Amino acid sequence: MQENLFVAGHTACPGCGQAIAARLVMNAAGKNTIATNATGCLEVFSTGFPHTSWKIAWIHSLFENSAAVASGIEAALRHLGRKENINVIAQGGDGGTADIGLQALSGMLERGHDVLYVMYDNEAYMNTGIQRSGMTPPFSNTTTSPPGKYSLGNPRPKKPMVEICAAHGIPYSASTSVGYFRDVEKKVKKALSIKGPKFLHIFVPCPLGWRHSSSQTLEIAKLVVETGLFPVVEYEDGRLTNVMRFKELKPVEEFLKLQGRFKHLMKDSPEVKSAIEFLNQVVKYNIEKYELIKK
Repeated sequence: MQENLFVAGHTACPGCGQAIAARLVMNAAGKNTIATNATGCLEVFSTGFPHTSWKIAWIHSLFENSAAVASGIEAALRHLGRKENINVIAQGGDGGTADIGLQALSGMLERGHDVLYVMYDNEAYMNTGIQRSGMTPPFSNTTTSPPGKYSLGNPRPKKPMVEICAAHGIPYSASTSVGYFRDVEKKVKKALSIKGPKFLHIFVPCPLGWRHSSSQTLEIAKLVVETGLFPVVEYEDGRLTNVMRFKELKPVEEFLKLQGRFKHLMKDSPEVKSAIEFLNQVVKYNIEKYELIKK
């Protein structure tokens, strides 16, 4: 039986997708791993002094510089001639990656460090009060994008982080969802087998911020892919090389109805119909761009 390298005893919410994903990532990476971790939910709930859930070398970075700290670790290992067979992984949430940490991430990718960056995407700043981030989806209810008389929630689309990273010309940039355990593990192992900078975007539901039952985390993590709202893809050297495809996609409402953050989209009004149509257009765009439907 494989030893878990991210162990129980932390204080994550029941059903936390990020905690599940962190265990999958660490177990796939193995003991010879050094990980940095941006300030955020994962750091806070896993390392309440004097305890830790990490059974690897782990370093807490600032909110914005997980990639920079990992770059320094990788450079030091190379200078000492000890990088061989040691994995360096930088970790951050969507806010600490796509917003506050984007500059440090871009620098890490551009300089060519042999580091895997893992972004755990729970689609808002959950640790500081459920504020919207650059990865919050359209029409989501957050504390800084509440729906009301003049709004249906967050007005902006998610940043295309996999494509942003792939555009740096790196060897590997991919997405996956915690609902697909084997896909997460396979992509972590594949990324770590490649020399150079790598990026992995993992979709991780948050029961607290999304207001869904803790028992529905994995169901929701699969539905976002099965509806076409979150394509699971791989880019290698800037080229799209692999896509998770389906014979047919499920209606977007199947994903929305399980979450309180989209409760306002369950009403019957012209504005809501327009919002649902917008999301269907997002799916249509993804179908055309990634050929999500099996032929």
